[in-house]
Amino acid sequence: MRTDLSIAAGLSLALLTACSPALEWRMLPLPELGLEASLPCKPERAQRNVDLAGQTVEITMQGCEAAGNTFAVACAALDQPSSAGAALAHWRAAVLAAAQAKDAQDKPFQPDGSLGLPQSVRTRATGVLPTGGAMHMEAAWFARVQQNSVHVCHAMVYGSELPRATADVFFEALVLR
Repeated sequence: MRTDLSIAAGLSLALLTACSPALEWRMLPLPELGLEASLPCKPERAQRNVDLAGQTVEITMQGCEAAGNTFAVACAALDQPSSAGAALAHWRAAVLAAAQAKDAQDKPFQPDGSLGLPQSVRTRATGVLPTGGAMHMEAAWFARVQQNSVHVCHAMVYGSELPRATADVFFEALVLR
């Protein structure tokens, strides 16, 4: 489970925000990830090599923190495109385990331009923040073809309080480029 902790720790580097009238949501291009996201804060970038479904991949993450919530988006190119479904399932399991998530509820999540894989889901769960407090989280996993390779991606928003509208704004505004 060392890989699980690496993935979760890497995602913790990327921090994000909540939905509030004081926040200024804006569409930001994230060219390294091949997408745009609506964020209420300027994202920071990080990279990390991890083992994902039996292959070592470099995950590029961008994220920020505002108003007590963390928002992050991360993608990685796969050497073995046929393993996209397994990679998404592995990434989901690792994130939920690291968050000590409970009551995970999935629904399909396939932004325009993504591959129609059954492992492409948006998950709502409760868990434990890195600081030890209660966490409310929503996360999504999806895959896409980009520049003749398959990329798996993960988007997540979490905090001690997470209004559903905040998560909806974040996920509905993800645009693949």
